[in-house]
Amino acid sequence: MNTPLRQIRARHDDSTLTVYQAYAPAIADPAAAAGRFGAGFRRERMTWIKPSFLWMMYRSGWATKAGQERVLAIRIRREGFDWALANSALSGYEPDVHASRDAWRAALRAPVRVQWDPERDLQLRPLAYRAIQVGLSGAAVHAYADDWIVGIEDVTPLCHEIHRLVGARDLDGARALLPVEQPY
Repeated sequence: MNTPLRQIRARHDDSTLTVYQAYAPAIADPAAAAGRFGAGFRRERMTWIKPSFLWMMYRSGWATKAGQERVLAIRIRREGFDWALANSALSGYEPDVHASRDAWRAALRAPVRVQWDPERDLQLRPLAYRAIQVGLSGAAVHAYADDWIVGIEDVTPLCHEIHRLVGARDLDGARALLPVEQPY
């Protein structure tokens, strides 16, 4: 089966969807313990949520890059994610979508940005189809932090174990540990 170029794939159920973010331990550890973001989480800047586990592994270097040593799996309410998509603008100009560059620039006032980047395989090589990233700013960051989050889990040990298996060339073993992401 061919995967569409742009398709949201995520771990989800009837009421929640899991997104991933990477942080330094000073932000991630208290958030995982409390189930919500606290000190250190900056609401005044855009925060990017990623439904793709492997894209997050690419971005965080398997939870090894400075400031991204902890990967959090954040379960959010589907209605929050749906609101974000409905109130978003594409991060880049696309002639097939926007009437003009000025129309695109005007759309960027939306509280949410959507960006499509190449999905990654277990060896973090780019695939032919895209993974969505959702950037939240302003009211969207507050809604995310205060209303949408259902639970936060530190999945850093899982990231490291999958990375270890990939390094040992046990791709089947690594694949068996991946979160199951289905079309949303």
